[in-house]
Parts: sequence; C-alpha cells; structure tokens
Amino acid sequence: MLIEARDVSVFRSSYTVLDNVSLDVAADDFITLIGPNGAGKSMLLKTLLKLNRADKGSVTHTPDLKIGYVPEKIAFDRTMPMQVGRFLRLHNKISDDDLAALCAETGASHLLARPVADLSGGELQRVLLTRALIGNPHILMLDEPAQNLDVNGQLQFYKLLEDIYADREIAILMVSHDLHLVMSSTRKVVCLYRHICCSGTPESVAKDPEFISIFGDEMARLMAVYPHSHTHDHTHDHARKPDNS
Repeated sequence: MLIEARDVSVFRSSYTVLDNVSLDVAADDFITLIGPNGAGKSMLLKTLLKLNRADKGSVTHTPDLKIGYVPEKIAFDRTMPMQVGRFLRLHNKISDDDLAALCAETGASHLLARPVADLSGGELQRVLLTRALIGNPHILMLDEPAQNLDVNGQLQFYKLLEDIYADREIAILMVSHDLHLVMSSTRKVVCLYRHICCSGTPESVAKDPEFISIFGDEMARLMAVYPHSHTHDHTHDHARKPDNS
C-alpha cells in the first residue's frame, strides 16, 4: 500500500466534511473519486496528501513515498511572463534531456518557450501534469484535472493519463465529475458523499443503489445500469459537532 487512510473525519465548525472515511491506495491502483458538489472529494484528496490534517483518524504514507500532484486550479500573475521551461524547473533538478523526454511524453514540448500565463486550459493541464511527473513519483494525485477542458480536450487528457498509467506502472488517484469518461478510463471508482457510499469497478458502482440515489435514474439509464433498492438516505443532516473525547 502506498497510502492508507483509516476512519478519517474532517470537521469545519459544526459541519462534517468527511465522516469516517477509510481508503487504501495500492501501487497498481487507478482510482477515481466521484460524488456531487460538496461531497468532500477535494478535501479527501488534500487530506490523503497531508496538506490538510484529519480531525479524527489517520493517514499513513509508505516510507519515501513520492507524490506528483496536479491541483484543481492554479493562478498566475499575467504581469510576470514566466516561461513554461522555467516554471517546470522551479524547485526541480532535471536535465535538459530528461525534460525534453518528459515533455514529449505529455505532449508539452511545443510549450516550453511560451509564457505560462498565456496557456489555454488544456495546455496548462499538460504543463502541470509534466511538472507532477518530474522525479518519477510513485503516485499521481489529480484534483478535477479536466474541468476546464472541452469534450475533445477531456478525451485527450484522459487518454494521456491511461497511457501514463500503463507505460510507467504508476498509481493514479483522481477527483473527477466526468462520469461518462471516468467509467471508461479508470479501474476503480469510489463514490463519496462525506462518507464512502460505494466503491469497486466502474461497472459495479454504476449499478449500486447508492450511486443511483446520488446521481439519479437518468444517469443510471445513461450508464446502462439497472435500479436497486436504496438502503441509505443521503438527504439527512450530516452536520454535527466533532467528538473530542
């Protein structure tokens, strides 16, 4: 296991953002976190990254774990014309040959001399992905990496992730709302609504009553799933004060 989360809860004032979440990420995993807005997906990713501290529970990384992280968004000062090549080398030691090979892998070679602030959404995501791969991480962790891309850009980006997963034998943990694309590219899906509602292969999750209760019958029909009885109410109030005992 690269990352082990046990009974993780995160609270904000009296609101429960994550409620008793346990998740393992193995070296060969390709996992996508899905769920509605406000489900705690980004918070869980940041907690697994140890960028955010869990109020209860624990997150354990295997020793010497190297993580490549692609954030949901990043802002650049357009008055500072930093070129992509310089941005990629910030706080990173990488030879020209290795950088050229990496950019060829991610399709970012033609961007090296461009100002970062002038990049399109798709170009920026390729650059951020390139930067995340410097140092040969054991796992890539991505937060809504294709949210600002058009459909063609989304298809290309997810195909690139599939290729990287296959060629590098790297683990991938991703937050995404692109259900139709996630179901075709990922190996395991974890459906989150403050707690883990269901998890498994895309096919099994798409048939799960929890998935149907969250995303609705229309999405279920779109995914060619069949309805099951629902055993869990996602409309109840999760808000409570943390137990400090």
